[in-house]
Amino acid sequence: MYFEHDQRTLMLPLPKSPAVDISFTDVTLKVTTGRFVKENKMILKGVSGLFRSGELTAIMGPSGAGKSTLLNILTGFYVSGMSGEVKINGEIIKPGQKSHRKQSCYIMQDDHLNPFFTVIEIMRMAANLKLGDGLPGKAKAFVIEELLDSLGLASTKNTKCNRLSGGQKKRLCIALELLDNPPIVFLDEPTTGLDSSSTVQLVTMLKGLANCGRTIVCTIHQPSASVFEQFDHTYMISNGECCYQGSSKNVVPFLQTIGLSCPIFHNPADFILDVLNGDFGEFDEAMKLATKDPTWRIPPTPLETVNEKPPTISEETSKTMVLLNHPSEFSRFWVLYKRNLIQLHRDWMATYLKLALHLVVGLVTGSLFLNCGSDGSKTFSNLGLLMCIIVYTSFTSVMPAVLKIPGEISVLKKEQFNNWYKLRTYYVAFLTSQIPCQILYSVVFVACVYYLSDQIMEVDRFLKVLLINCMVVTFSELLGITLGSITNPVNGTFWGSVILAVMILLAGFIAVLAHMPKVLYYISYANFMRYCFQALAITVYGNHRATLPCPKEELYCHMRYPDKVLSEMGMESVDYWADMSAVCGFVVLATLYSYYSLCQIVKSRT
Repeated sequence: MYFEHDQRTLMLPLPKSPAVDISFTDVTLKVTTGRFVKENKMILKGVSGLFRSGELTAIMGPSGAGKSTLLNILTGFYVSGMSGEVKINGEIIKPGQKSHRKQSCYIMQDDHLNPFFTVIEIMRMAANLKLGDGLPGKAKAFVIEELLDSLGLASTKNTKCNRLSGGQKKRLCIALELLDNPPIVFLDEPTTGLDSSSTVQLVTMLKGLANCGRTIVCTIHQPSASVFEQFDHTYMISNGECCYQGSSKNVVPFLQTIGLSCPIFHNPADFILDVLNGDFGEFDEAMKLATKDPTWRIPPTPLETVNEKPPTISEETSKTMVLLNHPSEFSRFWVLYKRNLIQLHRDWMATYLKLALHLVVGLVTGSLFLNCGSDGSKTFSNLGLLMCIIVYTSFTSVMPAVLKIPGEISVLKKEQFNNWYKLRTYYVAFLTSQIPCQILYSVVFVACVYYLSDQIMEVDRFLKVLLINCMVVTFSELLGITLGSITNPVNGTFWGSVILAVMILLAGFIAVLAHMPKVLYYISYANFMRYCFQALAITVYGNHRATLPCPKEELYCHMRYPDKVLSEMGMESVDYWADMSAVCGFVVLATLYSYYSLCQIVKSRT
């Protein structure tokens, strides 16, 4: 496939896309606004239209006219409160239906790219996620190289994404979505933040893609005259209603027929936006203009003219498209898992510095509690150390997850919506890469504390302490994912601190279980930390541990007897594996709920 770009002919290494036409009839969208006083507001008021294959279409209008809303409805990104019909090649697409997404991609206004990867790396990962296993590695490499060359990114393939210019980021986002050759490409404000030169290059490239048979639809606010002329089809919308649809070149002649002459050397796009904004006397509202001359609102092409069945694809193209089938979710899992590991390796602030800090804090904490584990006079301090281990591990696992998830959500929404992978695949890959790292950090901390505090040196007891610690890390990480999904970072940090503080109070150390009021005692059964603290206490002082030695200067050590310690704490009948079963139950519930919260935030499209 060839098209003109920067005075040179480039090749796109993709088969010609099958013709796909998008039509929509009487599409409306009603939303409810107001926090205390609810009010219904019509965003779209029965718009209709037709976007054809092989055309570059621009949806234009003033700010707040409903451009992005219409685009979101056509992509299926936002369908709540929508009514009307959207058809692809004559087939009605029901609200929420996902089948048509496989032949379309949605490039959002913001460029959500992982800053730790280079252009070639992120393209390779996208190719492994989007292209089928039937396509050999050399063929994937050829597709990537040709796409980067075609979109003017060959010179930046070894540049990290956070160092790309605005135009390069936008073209990279387009290249990522073109890997599986979608016949429909939606773009929301693709020229935002670009200079005039980058804008012209980008629109020229989009026009070349449309000439290859794709249906390219984008929203654009105020293009220059040279950019406006490149659009094959313009769809004007104002106040939620369609005011014009047709060729971009016919806009100025049409305005002249209704008495509005665009000044010489004036940008037609600016002029028509001024008309829609009501800057011309008696035409102070777009609807008055529509009433004066009904031809202003050109009706869409009758739906009968749209292909009722998808067009026939040639045998050669069909064979090529088979190679582009999506890989299995298991293959995608390994790609996402490796991507997360590489990201952890390159993010030294979140990985190596955190490991060093856990080591330092472990040494300091162990030094504060020297010999507490073997001194009968320091038993109460040793119980405080056990609680300190749980608190430190919880806070250092919850807070990073609360702060990390909001940054992942934007990338997750884009990739998951465009069928890069399923949400559950991402979730499992994220957990299996993040939680082991958190466990490693906490193991370093616990090992230092355990040795310096002179706990009982028995392998089975030490392994049980590590097992409890791993469960604390897992539960805390899942709690952080949940809070990071349903709240913003500020509120998530606050609620995380409050939840952990309440858990600490009801864990059985600050307020001993035997001394709690009955109501709070029974509430403490729903506390994850209670079971963790009990399991640690029974590990250190249970299993028939011998009497602890007491220093000579101490006349009497009341807490030197392990059985007495457990009795005073109300834990004489505690069983380690029963507590571990309860902890595992909490982890399972947290896993399910964190996944549910992640699903909700992805589906919200906000």
